[in-house]
Amino acid sequence: MNELISQLQDLQSQVERAWLSLDLDRRSQDLVSKQALMQTEDFWQDRKKAETISREIAREEEQILNWQNLRHNLADLLVLARTGQDSEQGDWQNELNISFEQLRAQYQELAKQLMLSGPYAGQPAIISIYAGAGGVDAQDWAQMLERMYLRLAEKQGWQTVILDRMPGQQAGIKYVTMKLTGENAFGYLQAEKGVHRLVRLSPFDADHQRHTSFAMVEVLPELEQVTDIVIDEKDLRIDVFRASGHGGQSVNTTDSAVRLTHLPTGITAVCQNERSQMQNKEQARKYLLGKLEQYYHAEKEEERQRLRGEFTENAWGSQIRSYVIHPYKMVKDHRTKFESKDPDSVLDGTVMPFIEAHLSQQAGVS
Repeated sequence: MNELISQLQDLQSQVERAWLSLDLDRRSQDLVSKQALMQTEDFWQDRKKAETISREIAREEEQILNWQNLRHNLADLLVLARTGQDSEQGDWQNELNISFEQLRAQYQELAKQLMLSGPYAGQPAIISIYAGAGGVDAQDWAQMLERMYLRLAEKQGWQTVILDRMPGQQAGIKYVTMKLTGENAFGYLQAEKGVHRLVRLSPFDADHQRHTSFAMVEVLPELEQVTDIVIDEKDLRIDVFRASGHGGQSVNTTDSAVRLTHLPTGITAVCQNERSQMQNKEQARKYLLGKLEQYYHAEKEEERQRLRGEFTENAWGSQIRSYVIHPYKMVKDHRTKFESKDPDSVLDGTVMPFIEAHLSQQAGVS
């Protein structure tokens, strides 16, 4: 029984740390204010906004209630364990052990919220993949990563839209920008930001020698509005051009693609997927907001250079993950040391174990 009490106390400490990390006391107070807002007469005048707020409130209510129940149930079980500390009734101890395992499983499930507690975790993710050093091999590698994230999205049930794409001259792609929409898409995919390295026997080398290729993955949240960032129209240059990708009958026949350039920073955002110029402009604006939010909050100049599109090998820094297909098979994340000996499965979209390992490390969840 003493061992069970020790385990309960340890779990209770983890739950309390999570409670503080999630700032649930403040969020509980904010929830009361939001619930009061729903009772005001003019709340439903803007139905779209009201429905969004209502969904947020319902989700917040569920999360807070789950943590409250876990705290209370854990405290109750600890009291029971201490009360029966000197008991020798095996059946009762077994019941307490089963209850403890249930509470621990509940904590591990709820603890995923710690990994996804960022301000934009629930937003769609905009991923850009850029071929780096390595010529045609790097462009092929960029396309392999594009497929990997599309397969990941399929496994997660996320929707995908290609916003902009430039094919390579011989094979692969020079870059691609795509939007992934689904539950906590940005919360998960933000872990993928950085340089990805591939080692393999090159299919484009006549001597079939081993090559190392690099690609940069950029991940931004799609933002409808950012409270502390305002885009002044006079700071925007708007260029329209003929789209080259998919998007319906109007593609390649009208100047529907849009490139927005934020003149003070030089940051650009392009969208050519939508059918109309107006739709492309609206999507590009959301993309630009995400870039500007990251830019103004970036602590390092190297990060700002990347967002401005000033890509150099030195500015990219060291890779976050290596995918080795030859001379042996392994995928290794250099931040968490998490690895897999099945690169084919990873490149087919089994990326979530790597993502969760990184987010767990960031949140300090054990």
